[in-house]
Amino acid sequence: MAPNRALAYAREHWPRFVAELKHFVRFPTVSAEPSHAKDVNRCATWLAGHLRRLGLENVKVVPTGGHPLVYGCWQRAEGKPTVLIYGHYDVLPADPLAEWHSPPFEPVTRGDDLYGRGACDDKGQVFAHIKALESYLMAERGLPVNVKCLFEGEEEMDSPNFAPFVRKHKKALGADVAVMSDTRMLAPDRPAIGYAQRGTLRVELEVEGPRQDLHSGNFGGAVHNPLQALCDMLARLHDADGRVAIPRFYDAVRAWGPKEREYMARTGPSDAAILRDAGVKRGWGERGYTLYERTTLRPALTVNGVAGGHQGAGVKAIIPARARAKLSFRLVPDQDPQEIGRLFREHIARITPPTVRSSVAVLSGAKPALIDRQQPAMRAAAFAYQKAFGHAPVFLRSGGTIPVINTFQKILGVPTVLMGFGLPDDHIHAPNEKFHLPNFYNGIAAAIWFLAAVGATLRRSHGD
Repeated sequence: MAPNRALAYAREHWPRFVAELKHFVRFPTVSAEPSHAKDVNRCATWLAGHLRRLGLENVKVVPTGGHPLVYGCWQRAEGKPTVLIYGHYDVLPADPLAEWHSPPFEPVTRGDDLYGRGACDDKGQVFAHIKALESYLMAERGLPVNVKCLFEGEEEMDSPNFAPFVRKHKKALGADVAVMSDTRMLAPDRPAIGYAQRGTLRVELEVEGPRQDLHSGNFGGAVHNPLQALCDMLARLHDADGRVAIPRFYDAVRAWGPKEREYMARTGPSDAAILRDAGVKRGWGERGYTLYERTTLRPALTVNGVAGGHQGAGVKAIIPARARAKLSFRLVPDQDPQEIGRLFREHIARITPPTVRSSVAVLSGAKPALIDRQQPAMRAAAFAYQKAFGHAPVFLRSGGTIPVINTFQKILGVPTVLMGFGLPDDHIHAPNEKFHLPNFYNGIAAAIWFLAAVGATLRRSHGD
């Protein structure tokens, strides 16, 4: 089973792999900004061409209602299982630009790290799988499993067109297991396999008052300021203990017993480690839970941004006509995004002062996901980490959200293995995002070993 030639190929071509990753990162594939739509399409075309050159077949750039998907496959391993490799090539906006030490879309190497927006989330991690496929196909002239690759350009927008596509092409996308790398390890010598993700609900709250901005000297103290009202309402979304103050918000939250919490305490990050990664001295949140539990087992509500009134230099003595806030919920089993959205609307209606008007817009939502730690593909991933990194992985819960996991579970009926290669200090979603290049190399080796282990141990249950 040892894929020695593929591993040797990866070692030999490592400098080129890094150069190609830099080229990948240079595409400013900001999916949420219409001004970057052409960049997203250019990147999809480049990625498809790259897959063709390394030997994948039936490669397509697939249009959707938004940004395109990239598909490619190799299905010549008769009688072997099929692995569906997922990743995303879109990225978040790079602002605030002033905080970057180098331009976000001009990747640079400093020490053992490659800096650039998307270097870790998710271009570097998905590229590890692509380079693993290349190493196998070029060195071994084949793969130990059948492979289908599906890379999307809207993950950072909560994948609005992904589930409909998967539902429409369910038969063509059939597989025995899915694998993705869009999560993180605890440290370079502490690999991790994810087994739980929180769901999400993103909303926008708007508060309106007068028809137009008013002079604060003429009307201050007489007309309720919508921005002040919004701040008061936001302050009423949590109680003094850090719990979300929306009635019935916790009704469906699954309770976890001491066995699960003890396992998490043994394997997960400590409070001190989480505070160190965040760069703060004190934690905050729901009492009675560790910081790791607060970010994984428990739901959360976060104010992501507030806008209203004068934002420029100097002063402008106004009462703004309206104010907005963007918020996001992180949900846990068995919370449903639609139900939480309903409860939020009802609560906002209750706490809106009669002097202003409020409205809630739901921007997106995704359900939480749990993965069985005992499934055979998880054992194959654990073996691959041991071989590539020299350390056995731990199983971790994540506080983030990857909508595709639930999509694969519910529509395709296949488990997803989360083989993360990122690090806690990779600054994903923040300025100076980076990818630890030793993790890139070891990630390629782990992806090679994973394909070998799946081909040797997993039964084929999917038939084309």
